[in-house]
Amino acid sequence: MIKTIEKYPVLSMLVLVLLMLLPSLGELKVTIMEARNFISAREMLSENNWILTTLNGEQRYEKPPLPTWITALFGLVFGIKNVYVLRLPGVIMVWLTGVFVYLFSKELTQNKRNSFINGIICVSSFYIVGIIVEAPWDIYTHGFMMLAIYFMYKNYQQYHLKRVLLAVVFIACSVMSKGPISLYALLLPFLLAFVVVYGVKNNFITRTLFPLGLGVVLGSGWFVYVRLADPEAFLKIAEVETANWSSYNVKPFYYYWNFFIQSGIWTIPAVLGLLYPYMIKRVKNVIHYKLSLFWTLFSVILLSLVPEKKARYLVPVLLPLAINTGFYIYYILEKCASKIKKAEAMPVFFHFGILALVAMLFPLVAFFMFQEVLLSNSTTFLIYCLGLFISGSFLLFFLYFKVMWSSFYTSVFIVILLFVAVIPVNPGFANQNINYNSIAQLKADAEKENVTVYLLDAITPENLWEYGGIIPKIQKTAKGYIFPEASEFGVLVNDSTLINSGEFNQKYEIEKKEIYDLNLGKFNTRKHKPRYVNNYYVFTKK
Repeated sequence: MIKTIEKYPVLSMLVLVLLMLLPSLGELKVTIMEARNFISAREMLSENNWILTTLNGEQRYEKPPLPTWITALFGLVFGIKNVYVLRLPGVIMVWLTGVFVYLFSKELTQNKRNSFINGIICVSSFYIVGIIVEAPWDIYTHGFMMLAIYFMYKNYQQYHLKRVLLAVVFIACSVMSKGPISLYALLLPFLLAFVVVYGVKNNFITRTLFPLGLGVVLGSGWFVYVRLADPEAFLKIAEVETANWSSYNVKPFYYYWNFFIQSGIWTIPAVLGLLYPYMIKRVKNVIHYKLSLFWTLFSVILLSLVPEKKARYLVPVLLPLAINTGFYIYYILEKCASKIKKAEAMPVFFHFGILALVAMLFPLVAFFMFQEVLLSNSTTFLIYCLGLFISGSFLLFFLYFKVMWSSFYTSVFIVILLFVAVIPVNPGFANQNINYNSIAQLKADAEKENVTVYLLDAITPENLWEYGGIIPKIQKTAKGYIFPEASEFGVLVNDSTLINSGEFNQKYEIEKKEIYDLNLGKFNTRKHKPRYVNNYYVFTKK
């Protein structure tokens, strides 16, 4: 079985990603960043705003459009309302990123088995998976840059025009996905690490600058076009975005020092793989280990220099970290077969042992924590629990007899089951709000009644996505609101106290129709957020 898996690494990684992500892909609530992407994709199809991208009909230039174009194309083919389908491109990018981590590692180590481990670590790292929902642009920009780095590295070894052109294309795609972010957080650390480890080899500068320069120029085409076509809006948005880097979500320099925990289940091996004095005496490919180590550390340092910090910004670090961690995992798996010292084996046995216990105890813990949700998912839950308990038992068995390669692949299977099992039974993903009321039906109802719906203050992207179309905003000037000409129209408002304004009551009969609440958490709890609530009124002229 193991030989079959390792014989087809690219296909095996695809199966791993699909098994891990597809069963629960439609279960998760649409996040704010996802909603922005989906809405812009919807308006590309409905309003033909493919270049001058919009969100609720207003300019949305904060992010370049390549990921949204891809989302829109999937929506065009399979339906723009199908969230499951709209998330599929992100899943494909996770797989492609893992594949090119594997291919790059194979170029480094000339060891197919070690490289396959690196790819598996990459695609099963916590934030590599989580980012496709939390911030869809990130997996595109860093995934495309990983592809570019692979072809650049190949080109350093032996020049080939096709590799240069592919590097140019993927650098351009990365820039078109999230601007210069991956250039700074993934490519620059790689180039610095390359120079530190290998030195400046013949033609290194020319073989770097040409694809880099041409890729950036091509990738910047959209920015240049929008700057010329809509300069006022572009500059205003650019000013806000630039200011955020130094004034928004500012964290101290050391905020990212726990970066290794973002790899999820690989945290312990990741830490041990970073211990240079320990690893340098044990890895066969010392110079290539140094590349992955410096690449990881330079990426963390460069990200730490930027005042604005968020945990998800560490995603580019996880790519070289997967390679670095793979050096440690491979050493342990190979060495255990020839008996290593107990002290040296303890951390990895602890790592696998913890995972085995989590798998075996999950049914008990889940039963006590998620009882309410389990009542409606009992059959599915029992199947997952049985699979986890059996897998955990096998993992302990393999550990006891030091069958390390079987232990590794069993642990990967446990990770798949945990991904699939936790989401359906976790109350954080279940609807516990008795007042939950989706806004999804409002658009159809308003059209049936021949009433146009307007927005008075604000609506979250999540609610706007649920609504299904553009909601024009009632504009406010120094002289007051500019009301629609229609004798009757609908008004959505987040802050219902605004409706008490005398300006409205003097001119209109106001009838409250509905409260739309997209919260899943119970009222008066931390999970119930006022921003998800919109009040719907019908205004009729007196």
